[in-house]
Amino acid sequence: MADDPAPSPFWRTIEHDRAQLYARTVSHTVPANARSWVPVPEGSDFPIQNLPFGVFRTVGPEARVGVAIGEHILDLAVVSEAGLLDGLGLPQRVFASPSLNDYLALDRAVWSSTRERIADLLGGGNTEIHEAGIETAALALQAESGMLLPIAAGDYVDFYSSIHHATNVGHMFRPDAEPLLPNWKHLPVGYHGRAGTLVVDGTPISRPNGQRRNPSGGDPLFGPSVALDFELEMGFVSGGPPRFGHPITVDDAEDHIFGLCLVNDWSARDIQAWEYQPLGPFLGKSFATTLSPWIVTLDALAPYRVDAPAQDPEPSPT
Repeated sequence: MADDPAPSPFWRTIEHDRAQLYARTVSHTVPANARSWVPVPEGSDFPIQNLPFGVFRTVGPEARVGVAIGEHILDLAVVSEAGLLDGLGLPQRVFASPSLNDYLALDRAVWSSTRERIADLLGGGNTEIHEAGIETAALALQAESGMLLPIAAGDYVDFYSSIHHATNVGHMFRPDAEPLLPNWKHLPVGYHGRAGTLVVDGTPISRPNGQRRNPSGGDPLFGPSVALDFELEMGFVSGGPPRFGHPITVDDAEDHIFGLCLVNDWSARDIQAWEYQPLGPFLGKSFATTLSPWIVTLDALAPYRVDAPAQDPEPSPT
């Protein structure tokens, strides 16, 4: 068997333990008292401490990657073209793209140093964007921009990871049985979703057609769902340099998690209840999944980390 090919320069591996990763993540956190020269309204979701990444379009130019700040979007394609992001290991025109995928293919060191540089450029007293003569071109109003799906997902996995949610659904679908199946506390229960039906927030959703149980008995009924629902979930957007056939360990997982976003997991409960046994969700869960247009990085969330609930039994080490 031939040896695995060496990774390309952009497929770097960062070796560290969890404590080192957390220390470095905190080191890239923008101080709580930092302010931007870009106006940020009081109570805004987009202060300089956040700086989430998304993909947007204005009238005329093609879609590109930007960062939210106050009521504006910093156009990273314009900033990069002006040379203000040089020296960070970024491929040419990586932000002149209709998705974050090329940027996500880089590693955590690049993600963190890029965000740190963006925070520096937007920090109060920094005049580099103004001196480069790109202030007007680099700042777009969110109200005048269209937000697009931030990633081109080839696949995604829906994990059944909340014990409260799993218990509620278990009671709903198996009222006369134990709500949690025997495997739930021992492994990550999940299924692959339909990536082609991922849509950005604000996209109209149509009720799917399908079969549902006939409450009077007899043959199932067919038609639009009468029990449309959604689950508010947290999405983890992954990236980094994976190598086919090489598992990612739990200790290395955070090297590959770029950030988090809100997810609406739409569900046709009546269709789902009829079809899900024995192989799991199909039409009842695959018609639409809504993603937030903004992905919040792990660096931004570092100050808000808390200990996870204790697990009983403890997770398997393998």
